[in-house]
Amino acid sequence: MHDYQRLFVDLALSRTALRFGRFTLKSGRESPYFFNAGLFHDGEALATLGRCYAAAIVHSGLGFDMLFGPAYKGIPLVAATAIALATDHGRSVPWAFNRKEAKDHGEGGQIVGHCLEGRVLIVDDVITAGTAVRESVALIQAAGAHPAGIALALDREERGQGERSAVQEVEADYGLRCVSILTLGGLIEALAGPNGDAGRISGAQMDALRAYRERFGIA
Repeated sequence: MHDYQRLFVDLALSRTALRFGRFTLKSGRESPYFFNAGLFHDGEALATLGRCYAAAIVHSGLGFDMLFGPAYKGIPLVAATAIALATDHGRSVPWAFNRKEAKDHGEGGQIVGHCLEGRVLIVDDVITAGTAVRESVALIQAAGAHPAGIALALDREERGQGERSAVQEVEADYGLRCVSILTLGGLIEALAGPNGDAGRISGAQMDALRAYRERFGIA
């Protein structure tokens, strides 16, 4: 496990962005954990999160020319990631985000920030139904640019309606590589004690996580 992944887990736990219990997901499944990136809502948390995204992107070796954040959650994420790439990795890249509705006055248009060009890396929190990805890919391609991949905070590694996860479906449908700060498997590893038992969570919570992955996780 990399330092940036441990840092991400520490941050998610300290801000209760990662919670354990019984949560009903949009899919109707009952999950033993829930992740809410909206709870990284202070300056220190956002700066740390940006560092984690930047480190994961650099570690992946994925090539890109600029960053794009889908409205609305992706807007602070893409800004924080761009700052961290510049301050921690010496790479200053352009970034942009979209409006939900195109502006018909002033400068107009739907894109705010740098114009979409070259290889565009999408920065978002998680992939559920893939709606934000589809919209982002359409915007990028309409501008004559090329989607380079997607950077995520957490990959739940959970099957959708079929045998593939939402991330796998996006990778297959669009030919895009998804880079995640952390996966469910990595989360379990980070939370486990030195002997593989529950460490930072209760034994019952760890058992529930493992049972959920066994039942709904991808092969």
